[in-house]
Amino acid sequence: MARPPQKEIVYNKLLPYGERLEAEAARFLEHIKGNLARAVQLQELWPGGLFWTRKLSTYIRLYGRKFSREDHVLFIKLLYELVTIPKLEISMMQGFARLLINLLKKKELLSRDDLELPWRPLYEMLERILYSKTEHLGLNWFPNSVESVLKTLVKSCRPYFPEDATAEMLDEWRPLMCPFDVTMQKAITYFELFLPTTLPPELHHKGFKLWFDEFIGLWVSVQNLPQWEGHLVNLFARLATDNIGYIDWDPYVPKIFTRILRSLNLPVGSNQVVVPRFLTNAYDVGHAVMWITAMMGGPSKLVQKHLSGLFNSIASFYHPSNNGRWLNKLMKLLQRLPSSVVRRLHRERYKKATWLTPVPESHKLTDQDVTDFVQCIIQPVLLAMFSKTGSLEAAQALQNLALMRPELVIPPVLEKTYPALETLTEPHQLTATLSCVIGVARSLVSGGKWFPEGPTHMLPLLMRALPGVDPNDFSKCMITFQFIATFSTLVPLVDCSSVLQERDDLSEVERELCSASAEFEDFVLQFMDRCFGLIESSTLEQTREETETEKMTHLESLVELGLSSTFSTILTQCSKDIFKVALEKVFNFAVSNIFETRVAGRMVADMCRAAVKCRPEESLKLFVPHCCNVITHLTGNDDVLHDEELDKELLWNLQLLSEITRVDGKKLLLYREQFGKILQRTLHLTCKQGYILSCNLLHHLLRSATLIYPTEYCSVPGGFDKPLSEYFPIKDWGKPGDLWNLDIQWHVPSPEEINFAFYLLDTFLQPELTRLEQYALGELEMSRDDVQQCLAIVHNCLIGSGNILPPLKGERVAHLVPSLVSLEETKLYTGVEYDLSRENYREKIARVTRKLLRYILDNSEDDTKSLFLIIKIISDVLQFQGSHKHEFDSRWKSFNLVKKSMENRLQGKKQHIRALLIDRVMLQHELRTLTMEGCEYKTSHQEMIRDLLCLSTSSYGQVRSKAQQAFFTALGTYNFCCRDIIPLVLEFLRPDRQDVTQKQFKGALYCLLGNHSGVCLANLHDWDCIAQTWPAIVSSGLSKAMSLEKPSIVRLFDDLAEKIHRQYETIGLDFAVPEKCMEVAVLLQKSEQSSEFPALGSEEIQLGIQRQKEKSAEALRNYENLVNMLLDCVEQRNLPWKFEHISIGFLSLLLRDDRILPARAIKFFVQCLNHDAIVVRKVAISAVAGILKQLKRTHKKVPICPYEISGSPKPSSIQAGDRADNQWLHYNSQSLPKTKEAWESCCFVEKTHWGYYTWPQTMTVYAPVEQQPKLGRRRDELTEAEQIIYDHFSDPKFVEQLIKFLSLEDRKGKDKFNPRRFCLFKGLFRNFDDAFLPVLQPHLEQLVADSHESTQRCLAEIIAGLIRGSKHWTFEKVEKLWKLLCPLLRTALSNITVETYNDWGTCIATSCESRDPRKLHWLFELLLESPLSGEGGSFVDACRLYVLQGGLAQQEWRVPELLHRLLKYLEPKLTQVYKNVRERIGSVLTYIFMIDVSLPNTAATKSPRVHEFTTRILENLKPLMEADEEIQNHVMEENGVGEQDERTQGIKLLKTILKWLMASAGRSFSTAVTEQLQLLPLFFKIAPVENDNSYDELKRDAKMCLSLMSQGLLYPQQVPLVLQVLKQTARSNSWHARYTILTYLQTMVFYNLFIFLNNSEAVNDIRWLVIKLLEDEQLEVREMAATTLSGLLQCNFLTMDGPMQTHFEQLCKMRLPKKRKRDLASMGDTIPSGDLVKRHAGVLGLSACILSSPYDVPTWMPQLLMDLSAHLNDPQPIEMTVKKTLSNFRRTHHDNWQEHKQQFTDDQLLVLTDLLVSPCYYA
Repeated sequence: MARPPQKEIVYNKLLPYGERLEAEAARFLEHIKGNLARAVQLQELWPGGLFWTRKLSTYIRLYGRKFSREDHVLFIKLLYELVTIPKLEISMMQGFARLLINLLKKKELLSRDDLELPWRPLYEMLERILYSKTEHLGLNWFPNSVESVLKTLVKSCRPYFPEDATAEMLDEWRPLMCPFDVTMQKAITYFELFLPTTLPPELHHKGFKLWFDEFIGLWVSVQNLPQWEGHLVNLFARLATDNIGYIDWDPYVPKIFTRILRSLNLPVGSNQVVVPRFLTNAYDVGHAVMWITAMMGGPSKLVQKHLSGLFNSIASFYHPSNNGRWLNKLMKLLQRLPSSVVRRLHRERYKKATWLTPVPESHKLTDQDVTDFVQCIIQPVLLAMFSKTGSLEAAQALQNLALMRPELVIPPVLEKTYPALETLTEPHQLTATLSCVIGVARSLVSGGKWFPEGPTHMLPLLMRALPGVDPNDFSKCMITFQFIATFSTLVPLVDCSSVLQERDDLSEVERELCSASAEFEDFVLQFMDRCFGLIESSTLEQTREETETEKMTHLESLVELGLSSTFSTILTQCSKDIFKVALEKVFNFAVSNIFETRVAGRMVADMCRAAVKCRPEESLKLFVPHCCNVITHLTGNDDVLHDEELDKELLWNLQLLSEITRVDGKKLLLYREQFGKILQRTLHLTCKQGYILSCNLLHHLLRSATLIYPTEYCSVPGGFDKPLSEYFPIKDWGKPGDLWNLDIQWHVPSPEEINFAFYLLDTFLQPELTRLEQYALGELEMSRDDVQQCLAIVHNCLIGSGNILPPLKGERVAHLVPSLVSLEETKLYTGVEYDLSRENYREKIARVTRKLLRYILDNSEDDTKSLFLIIKIISDVLQFQGSHKHEFDSRWKSFNLVKKSMENRLQGKKQHIRALLIDRVMLQHELRTLTMEGCEYKTSHQEMIRDLLCLSTSSYGQVRSKAQQAFFTALGTYNFCCRDIIPLVLEFLRPDRQDVTQKQFKGALYCLLGNHSGVCLANLHDWDCIAQTWPAIVSSGLSKAMSLEKPSIVRLFDDLAEKIHRQYETIGLDFAVPEKCMEVAVLLQKSEQSSEFPALGSEEIQLGIQRQKEKSAEALRNYENLVNMLLDCVEQRNLPWKFEHISIGFLSLLLRDDRILPARAIKFFVQCLNHDAIVVRKVAISAVAGILKQLKRTHKKVPICPYEISGSPKPSSIQAGDRADNQWLHYNSQSLPKTKEAWESCCFVEKTHWGYYTWPQTMTVYAPVEQQPKLGRRRDELTEAEQIIYDHFSDPKFVEQLIKFLSLEDRKGKDKFNPRRFCLFKGLFRNFDDAFLPVLQPHLEQLVADSHESTQRCLAEIIAGLIRGSKHWTFEKVEKLWKLLCPLLRTALSNITVETYNDWGTCIATSCESRDPRKLHWLFELLLESPLSGEGGSFVDACRLYVLQGGLAQQEWRVPELLHRLLKYLEPKLTQVYKNVRERIGSVLTYIFMIDVSLPNTAATKSPRVHEFTTRILENLKPLMEADEEIQNHVMEENGVGEQDERTQGIKLLKTILKWLMASAGRSFSTAVTEQLQLLPLFFKIAPVENDNSYDELKRDAKMCLSLMSQGLLYPQQVPLVLQVLKQTARSNSWHARYTILTYLQTMVFYNLFIFLNNSEAVNDIRWLVIKLLEDEQLEVREMAATTLSGLLQCNFLTMDGPMQTHFEQLCKMRLPKKRKRDLASMGDTIPSGDLVKRHAGVLGLSACILSSPYDVPTWMPQLLMDLSAHLNDPQPIEMTVKKTLSNFRRTHHDNWQEHKQQFTDDQLLVLTDLLVSPCYYA
């Protein structure tokens, strides 16, 4: 058995008892394997299987993956088989899945050769659960967490899918890829989740090469961000990461970066319209970052170039003055990218090689790559330090960047830090910079070859940070503490200046550090002075001293924590000399003052404790004698003992003494006599404050003596006390701890210490217990204060010595759950040998406390303070073995935080600092103490839990709530104890009991409810339990203690019902274990040769099968009993309505998909459809819909071959869209199935997506009628359940009442078409075909005549149900149905109103969903009769179109003929006058052309095509194109008589076209750019320039349309076309058009940045265009051109180069025409001369350059400012431009003027200061 373990937790070896763990683990593992294998073979999933899989999780938590590879594989296989059992109960499935995820977590441990897992069972499970067909009907209840658990499970199994999996997956899901259908989202989600990407290179042809080109083609060509595009990105990101160097991304890089930039949704220009789905469907930043990181490096450097471009273009968004909802994304990008690059470097340079494909040498990141990366990102990071969202992201980014290139990262951070430490006015700047320096601390202190001068900054930083310890500014104080603590953990504070004389072999930096280290002592003393100042300013003011309950406020306790931990870190790291001085100082401060004990006292005592902890011997010598003397002196007089108020000095010394005893127990033994004496004197002080402090002393003495803990946390093992000649501390600056030579100094209790502890217990605990026992027997009188004092002493003794008191003994409570497997607990060794010869005080405390509790509850129940203490004692007697769970959890959390802030992710390999590693070992020890006892439920526990229950139902609210918390914790701890306790809780709810008080009743309800994290007794996932609790809850409505008047009780019942509904998960009925699980279990059994677990005999296995069958039968019995009991409860007389509702709610949870509800319950629910209460009716509607689903008979399917039907061969490659072999699915009015023969020979395909992309491997359709279940059955052919429904729905009275209820209003104006009701009717007509039509028909005719909203809705729901329910009817029945429906629908559609058109739209859409269009030809022909008849006005027309659109949109690509007919019908009507009809037509056109997509390998569609339509439209718009004058909307909104001219018609047409373009901007998958471009010039002409909402609709729409089009994604081949149009428009003589192209250009370029940048010709064109428009005669156009230029420069699209600068300078020198004096008056209205315009253009150009870098001063800037200033006195508009520019420059550069000043010469500064007028501004 000497096979090496996979990966164990290394920290176990470092525990003081580490050598004992090998054997313990081996024994534990043997038990797990034996019992787990046995449980599965005996088919006992519960309790056995679940119990032992939980134990396996515990094992992994305690020892890591400490088992051989073979075992690892067997465990995984067994759990995989268990998880995928189809009928497995969902809560078990989640339990198994979480363990399996944990076993698969470290994928490097198992290669593909070790393990192979099939993918299909997982897919079937996801399909069954995430896409459940029955969940929405309430037949399955899944928890919310199930989705993420399943997805993580697939991710974990993915690396091990077989090599052929990829091809199988593609065959399985390709047929779903129909882009207009929801199935597309499903297919891509599945691909993203399942496709394996870690195959080795030799298998790539079976992996991603099968799909890469197809998917990337799809991604590159899809526009408008459909929901699935993000999933494709996630898939590519993962593919890139797993196969660095095997895929050439270069051709796609510009497109990738453009899309990532678009996905950030950054605002461009002033009035941009945001498409909402761009926000919701944006890419996940994490995946985008993964993708970028994986593509970096390699020969071409293209990605780095684009990444620099990306950061250049968005850098200014990071400036702190910018804020918006896009900011979070940008910050996330900054934070994730460096960490992702570090992860990649780690993988390439430091990580051990595993079976995963390594990165080829050619593509590894070189040092140059890293430098380039750091340089491109550092600027934005430095800006982000001061961001509005806080500096956290920047600090994390800097931490990772500093690991790679400290010399580039740390100096600029320090440059910002030093001034921030000097400033007093901007505390935010200080906190931000300090938190960033903390991030880079480790890289700074360790220096290294890149940045050797780093450490020299440490002392100046520390000294300057001291003033931050400031009592007036809390956040500054905390960050300063963190800062100082971080640096002192990393550096030994030893004065090495003497080394300078002794050694001459030091480097320059080392010499500097040596001389600086002389300041350490000074630093420590100054820090202490600061702290003393802080303490003195935070003593309790007089006001707070009078009230005794004053605790510390939250802020004070945080400062206390910060102070004590920082001080203790500093002292730990001090040399002996510095420590002595500090000790003197703190001792003098503590003894020369008297502090109050609440706030200041605690802080000083903490500082003293820190000192004593570091070097106990020296310190105790000072403190103990002093405190003991003072206390002895002050308590010399016996009167003191009885004082209510004690002397402050006495209290302070007691507090000090109690704190300094929290040190290494061996050092305390010297003083044991003194401690004993003090305790004798002070434990029984009358003053509560006094005896509590004395109890603390007792508690700390016991803890120090009995616990196991490390005694030092120094950063170097062995401390710094060696002489400097042997040991040179400077070498250890920033050094990580060495895990293998940690050399932890443990405190393990010695026999003397144990004796001392028992001496204390015998002396102080024993007498108290005796007194309490006598009091409980009534033999001794005691005051309440005395009882509380006794209990306080008992409690402190218990929590002080919990570690050495053996756990409670007792018999195991048997017979709670029967099991064929042993459910024994494993005991862990935690370093303590119990001395069983001594009295077990734990048992004794338990015994006495229980007696006392009975006595107090009987005699003085109002002594709540004693009861509080008793509750604490009980819960500690039960659980406490030396540490509390909540403390452990918070320490684990803070350990992780510190680890994160100081780890080195680049090198990994646990390079943490030593203190952190010691902490982690200690946490491992605590984890063991918390799990050591296991959870066996013994009789002693049973008694204590019953006591807690008794307290939880006592008279006082506070006592109840404290007891309940303890009660819940206990319930969560012990196995199966809930079953024992539930009956006791339910006793209080029994309606026949007379003696239950309201308090008890309420307490019991709280006990059932549970707390938010723990168990909820009312809802355990187990038939036995809910069969007890649910009926009890309902019938408690008849209890005497129940009163509906009491709001608190009513609220409790609401919470209870709500919690049960929220947490209920379907409970299993079938517990069979498939054969495959058994086989793996047998293998697992064989792998462990041990006498304890022999192989199972056949009779045992038979017994197991027998037991499992009994269990399933019993579950079924329980299920039916529960249903019957709930029904009995509801039928009780005088049950309050509230409880009737609760009960009906419970019943509705019991619907299942594997078992039909008992007949009695079916009858009940059907009758509830006509209940008076609407709540009940709603539940009943869902329930009956669910019941009808249960009663659905399965319809047979048969395979078909689509190629035979179509008579065309299978295409050789993938060809989506309309092909010869899917032609037969199209709607063809020539060959509709209008006769019985045609109907029956027609092959109907219901689902819309089949056949669009490819056909599935086996295509199935429904078999012919004669093979389907029989229709038109008589009553006697029905089952009992069906008869119940049949009888009710054939009863006219019942139906009449039902329709009456269904056509009532629920919430006025809020009601919508209700899918639940639709499901109800669909089920009725599906299961009973047309049996109920005769009864319903008169009602339908009645409803249609009533135009009220609610009656129309009811009708719509029934009709949709009818149409969908008639799926399998025979032709005769269907034909008869449509004869009835057509007139109804005609009437309904002509009466449609503003309230009902939505419902009719939903009705028709629902009717057509997933139905073959040829089945519904009656409906389509009816809808297409004449949508725009004009009868009933424009509104009815719009509504009809809406309804029609709903039906056709559901049919997607299968009705080209109908779409053509509709388009042909609509085209002449496009010049509609009415706005609402126009909008509707626009929307309908979007759906008509939706099918015309330009996706790769997609055939040209048979449906209408945009191209042809647009060509026809452009013909009609010619008159507008050619006209030159302004287009006004002078069409009156009435149909004037006489034919209007072409122009007016053109304008009307244009309005409709605008509506269409706006509607399709966010919906279609590809924009037909070429055609729409020809409309652009027209829009440019119309769109208004100013932001004014009073414009007419035409202009507003044109503007909106331009905004949306400019954000569109362009394909590279479309770029020249767009630029062509823009250039042509720039020559237009309408200045509006020239102005608008500039705004269009800004957005378009930014949203397609890298596509343009990749095309140098396009860049030149744009540059030429902007510079040309700078010289436009219209002032507004010139200014806009300048703004555009500045924007393009700012996002680095254009660069400020020599030629451009020269060009502007030339223009500026244009001579102005001379002014003549007398023309001054007429100057105002002359047109400016061409020269003035040119000169203005030059000035604007310079101004644009200056404004393009608002946050820094590039080298060319000073000269340009000088050039500009020369024009300050030019005529307007030049002067105005210059002034504006200068004032903007001043505004944006003011913040950092100190550093910007450096860029100018003195002369330039003088000129500038003059220009900027108010010199005081920069004083």
